[in-house]
Amino acid sequence: MAFYSAMVIKLETEIPGPRSREIVARREAATPPGAAKLTPIAVASAKGSVVVDVDGNHLIDLAGGIGVLAVGHCPQGVVDAVSEQASRLIHMCAIVGTYEPLVEVAERLNELAPGDFSKKTLLTSTGAEAVEAAVGLARYATGRQGIVTFEGGYHGRTSLTMAMTSKFALFKKGFGPFAPEVYRFPFPDVYRRPQPFSEDEWIDWHLEKLDECFISVVDPAHVAAVVVEPVQGEGGFRAAPDVWLRRLREICDEHGIVFIADEVQCGMGRTGRLFAVEHAGVVPDLMTTAKSLAAGMPLGAVTGRAEIMDSAHPGGLGGTYAGNPLACVAALEALDTISRPEFLARARELGIRLRTHLEKIRSEHPELIGDVRGLGPMLAMEVVTDSESRQPSMEATAAINAATLERGVITIRAGLYSNCVRFLPPLDISDAEIDEAMDVVSESVRKVAS
Repeated sequence: MAFYSAMVIKLETEIPGPRSREIVARREAATPPGAAKLTPIAVASAKGSVVVDVDGNHLIDLAGGIGVLAVGHCPQGVVDAVSEQASRLIHMCAIVGTYEPLVEVAERLNELAPGDFSKKTLLTSTGAEAVEAAVGLARYATGRQGIVTFEGGYHGRTSLTMAMTSKFALFKKGFGPFAPEVYRFPFPDVYRRPQPFSEDEWIDWHLEKLDECFISVVDPAHVAAVVVEPVQGEGGFRAAPDVWLRRLREICDEHGIVFIADEVQCGMGRTGRLFAVEHAGVVPDLMTTAKSLAAGMPLGAVTGRAEIMDSAHPGGLGGTYAGNPLACVAALEALDTISRPEFLARARELGIRLRTHLEKIRSEHPELIGDVRGLGPMLAMEVVTDSESRQPSMEATAAINAATLERGVITIRAGLYSNCVRFLPPLDISDAEIDEAMDVVSESVRKVAS
């Protein structure tokens, strides 16, 4: 075959190469298939938006560790901070003793989170753990049990968060029974609205449905918390309409319900604002973060109203690795970068550039690419069998992702039907790199469409 060569992408072998195939085969022999792998490559190193595999191929990463790498692979400030911290203190356990980086991360998140009220932060090891802790705090503070989530939402793989997650076949099949007291409401998916609704009419229908669901599905007096992703991640980058989020906030205020914004994937500058919920001007009571919070180190957090955070008894919260010193110093470096106005402005510019490429691809292949959506540089294109029926095409989506990888660009799936190609590039990617990568995406879509 003719190998693709360009400014950044350098392909020395076919993808996957022989060394990748060898290591992936060892993985398959040593680990269970339930722990999915979306690409067949084995990675040796990475920097910025460029990944080098074990065969020496250089690829552009548009998956970003599934939203973890807002500041890119191995940013030097994070590398230096983690290295220096590792020479002094790798682990203590916050249950046993206090170390300053943990305190500094909590202080920084309290300062950055939306809301003009006293806040506190609980550090966790993962996003799912953060969501579970937020729900527990809401239940403790309100004395209620019910949790409202939404169709298409993804909140994790623990027992409770799996119950809260919507996508059954991929994440939940065979793992029940699931935790009780989770009530699922419709989510306003404007692309898949029935005809002849306009977008505004469909959103209005969902506004009315919110009130109805708090009668027909669960009484608001029973609900401890509403948990919502301002932009659904695994659900296919469906952004919650601003007016709908604001109405949700009003209902929570009316009935003493805790509003929890799950910003695990859509937070940390991913949408061009520090937190996605800021686009709607909505202030959550509690907010969960993880993924890009610590630039690739395992760290999650719950940040919110001090009176809710203080409600649980001592010993009711915590974990052995929660707020690990290495993760905390990585987070401090990442937060310093992501919170800079110039970094967020650049993220918004990137979003415009990326959307322009995607809209061009859609205009060239309207029968295959049904929708382009998201906020800022958190974007996805939905792949369908035809524009009229909008029938999801998982097969074409898989083919597009395989074609991009073959040409040196890493993309992955998303969506309730696994028929979206999601784009979560490192936000420090250059214009030249995004243009080169999107030329490959365009060529790959063209190949699948032909």
